[in-house]
Amino acid sequence: MQSPWLLHLDAAGARFAENEVGSLSFTEGREEVQRAASGTIAVPLTHLSLIRTTGEDAASLLQNLLSNDVRKLQPHHAQRSSLNSPKGRMLASFILWREAGDFILQASADLAPATIRKLSMYVLRSKAKISGADAELAAIGLAGPAVARVLDQLGLQLPPEPLQTSGEQIRVVRLEGPRVMLLTAPANCPELWNKITAAGVQPAGTAAWRWLDIQQGVPLITSATQDEFVAQMLNFELIGGVSFQKGCYPGQEIIARMQYLGKLKKRMFRAHSAGEPPQVGADLYSAGFGEQSVGKVVMAAPAPEQGCDLLVVVQTASREQNDVRLGSLEGERLRFESLPYPVG
Repeated sequence: MQSPWLLHLDAAGARFAENEVGSLSFTEGREEVQRAASGTIAVPLTHLSLIRTTGEDAASLLQNLLSNDVRKLQPHHAQRSSLNSPKGRMLASFILWREAGDFILQASADLAPATIRKLSMYVLRSKAKISGADAELAAIGLAGPAVARVLDQLGLQLPPEPLQTSGEQIRVVRLEGPRVMLLTAPANCPELWNKITAAGVQPAGTAAWRWLDIQQGVPLITSATQDEFVAQMLNFELIGGVSFQKGCYPGQEIIARMQYLGKLKKRMFRAHSAGEPPQVGADLYSAGFGEQSVGKVVMAAPAPEQGCDLLVVVQTASREQNDVRLGSLEGERLRFESLPYPVG
């Protein structure tokens, strides 16, 4: 049985994709991205799922499992983090914040059930519990120049800086760029959505939110990219997702060695293609490496005017030569664009 929130979205014209968990649209993807590029949008973040960690040992459990320093996470703050394999490859990426005495982790919806099972394997005798929280909380994204005005009309406060939070019944999590997430009980979402759209905010779907992630250089690990990349390949330490001062966690030795002793040969870059968005995980090629793949597509979304925008992980040598091609050595040469943070 669908929740009242999902039924409300269906009545509002949302169409859910059959081949991508939680992905939805209200109109054609490029039109929604154009709305994101030129105005203020509201996006049901149904492609993301919420995981609750509760209990007196919740902080120590997550501290021993995730890449960031959970013990330093203060109230009204959020942090990026990841769960990694023993080989240092990212299995899931998160935004993490405190909710009263609990911790809420937000991850890609297609990975949430497996991530809950994986985290639960480590509970053992700890006084902690890992569970899905989608029945308790749902997220709506707001993005654009009118975010502060709309929050004020809703009686909500814009947190002072990115990755800070405010509010209780409706939690506001500020993200990079002019973006926030609003989190509340699913039963409250229809009324909240109506108030947001009545304030002149245009509805948009998953493609628009993904495009905004791409502009900010913020990757989301999904099933197509799971267990592919060490954190630094995804610039995760550059966006605050890794602590190199905390203790051990799965994959920590590999990630630390890459930081201090190794030479990072691959990085994530923003790029543009003239064609339609490729499949996430599609291989990239460069003449200097022959038939060997030099990287993969991490995220893709239609660009506002034409073509598509991408986050790609590629050999830095290929990026420096400006010779990265999509799908094959004869494929389209990607055009690289800048990220909002420096990539060493």
